[in-house]
Amino acid sequence: MRGGSRERGERRPVVSGAGRGERAQETREAILDAAERLFAEHGVGDVSNRQIAQAAGQANNFAVGYHFGTKPDLVRAIVRRYTTETEGRRLRMLAAIDSSGGSGGSGGPGGPGGSGAPGGPGGSDDLRAWISCLVRPATGHLDALGVPCWRARCLAQFDTVPGLRRIVIDESVATPSMRRTLEGMFRLLPELPEEVHRERSDMSRLLVVHTLAERERALHEGGGTARTSWEATATGLVDALAGLWPAPVTTEAG
Repeated sequence: MRGGSRERGERRPVVSGAGRGERAQETREAILDAAERLFAEHGVGDVSNRQIAQAAGQANNFAVGYHFGTKPDLVRAIVRRYTTETEGRRLRMLAAIDSSGGSGGSGGPGGPGGSGAPGGPGGSDDLRAWISCLVRPATGHLDALGVPCWRARCLAQFDTVPGLRRIVIDESVATPSMRRTLEGMFRLLPELPEEVHRERSDMSRLLVVHTLAERERALHEGGGTARTSWEATATGLVDALAGLWPAPVTTEAG
C-alpha cells in the first residue's frame, strides 16, 4: 500500500468524545497559562495571539482565536478562572462569619453573632470580617499557587487598560460571594456621597490589585517583601481598608 494509506478493512482508531474534550481542555489551560505569563511580563497590548499560541506549545498560530475568540474574550476567560478558584474560599469565609460572626484581623471566627446563610441578610457586625472576605480569598489563592506565579501581575496589567479593567470588575462582582461580601461591608459603613463611594472603591481596587502584584513580583525575583507571608499581607490590606472606608469626608470649601 502507499505510505500513509490503510489496508482495506483496516479500522481507524476511534477517539472518544471524552478524550477529545480532555485534550481541548488541556489546550485551553495551556493557552491560559501562557497568556497569563506573557501579559504579566509584557503587558496586554504587546502580546500577540501568535506569541501566546507558540508559548503554549501550539503549532496552530490561530489556536487562541479558535479556543477563545477575541483578546477580550481571552481576558474574560483568565478572569473567570481566577474568580472560580477564589469563589469557594470566599463562600467558606462567609459561612463562618454568618454563623458566628467574625474578627477580620486573623481571618478566624469570633465577634458578634450573625444570622442566615451566605446570600442572606445580616451577618457579622464586624467590618474587618467583611473586608477579610474581600481580601483573604485572593491572598490564600496566590499563596497556594506558589512561586513562580504570574496571576496577580497579569490582573494588574488588565487594570491599566480601561476596557479590560471593566471586564475584571464585572466578572468579580458577578460572583455570589463577592456580591454578598460587598453587601455586608457596605451595610456597616456610614452613608457616603456617591462620588466619594466611587472614589474609595477605586482606591480599594488599586490598593489590593497592585499590592498583590508587587508582592508576587518580589517573590518571583527573589527580593525582599514588606510582609513575611501572604497571610500577613492580607492583614496589612485589611488594616488599610478598614481605615479607608469609614474615614471622614472633608467637603471642599467654596
